[in-house]
Amino acid sequence: MSDVLVLGGGVFLGKHVSAVLRKRGHAVTHFNRGKSGGPPPAGVMTVRGDRRSDLAALETGTWDAVVDTSGYAPRDVEIATRFFAGRTRRYLFVSTISVYDAARSPLDEDSPTLPLPDAANRTLVTPETYGALKAACETVVVSTFRERATVLRPGLIVGPDDPTDRFTAWPVRFATGGDILVPESPAFHTQFVDVRDLSEFMVRCIERGLGGTYNVTSPRGMHALGSVFAACADVARVSARLHWASPTFLENHGIEAWSDMPLWIPKSAGLPGMLSVDVRRALVTGLAFRPIRETARDTLHWAQTRPRGYAMRAGLTAQREAAALAVLR
Repeated sequence: MSDVLVLGGGVFLGKHVSAVLRKRGHAVTHFNRGKSGGPPPAGVMTVRGDRRSDLAALETGTWDAVVDTSGYAPRDVEIATRFFAGRTRRYLFVSTISVYDAARSPLDEDSPTLPLPDAANRTLVTPETYGALKAACETVVVSTFRERATVLRPGLIVGPDDPTDRFTAWPVRFATGGDILVPESPAFHTQFVDVRDLSEFMVRCIERGLGGTYNVTSPRGMHALGSVFAACADVARVSARLHWASPTFLENHGIEAWSDMPLWIPKSAGLPGMLSVDVRRALVTGLAFRPIRETARDTLHWAQTRPRGYAMRAGLTAQREAAALAVLR
């Protein structure tokens, strides 16, 4: 049994990896400010504090592994890595495939990462600097822990408890049935990873002492929109009619990729690497995937527990979809 400290742990990925750790018999401690997320999974101890300024409550502790799910700015990660350098055997940092230049394709772990401009604010995370800041955080982790560092670069993380709705929007929409506007074609391939599959791989890395850097998302070609939507329709058990709209039509009607149409990025965006990530290194080390139907089912069931009237953070509103469908038909 290992003793694992999770920096954060209150929401989504931290919550799920903690549940997997506990299920496999590991001791888990969360360190966070207690400002987000619900109660921790059963058996998880919580220590309150701010990773940026208040690590004193952890001074006497040691851990087999520290899991960093909440590091976005290099300075914050530097504070943590210096503090834990002599207090843990492994530091697992959750990064992102956004560290790459998505104009390149395909992308593997040896592809160059985005540089952080000298004039960039190293403490303020923006959509423009998110990937470069994460890459800078990786450098801090590896330079401190070297072979004791594990860096994971997930793609889009989906599943129950996802606060972004960037997958959830689809099973929720299919649950209402009727005419549904969908992007491009059934053969369009996308990539994402169920939060529980990512969590299982994280725990595998801890248990086996796996160091290095790994892309963690679905293999290229595994998920086509047609099969994803078929799974959503199957679990929704409601009749639906799909209307496939061309990229030109969607653009002309102000319908944006990824946000209005989750899981989809057109070729015209010039970002082929975002959906062309090589994950063979993780696959040979044990990364595994549950059926897409299971992800769609569990995500829908979770979404249906949210308060009535919850405003989705991704996907089209009913009014915008109806207006576009009227023109398309």
